[in-house]
Amino acid sequence: MLMVELNNTIAVTKRSRLSGENNTMVLDFTMEQYLSWKDGALIQDAFPQLDSGEREFIKSGITPAEWASLIS
Repeated sequence: MLMVELNNTIAVTKRSRLSGENNTMVLDFTMEQYLSWKDGALIQDAFPQLDSGEREFIKSGITPAEWASLIS
């Protein structure tokens, strides 16, 4: 995973476990929240402001659009 801090957001690039493609999303979280998750906090507790699709992207690299195309 590659993360680039951009003012109050972080651009996250991660390889999708579904497609193998590198995907990037710009998300609203802090490095402190990320470190809390990496240290064992539940993802929904570490990133309460993110929706489930954004949290899934952090875990798996799968974007909401990839999930939608899979089930449509």
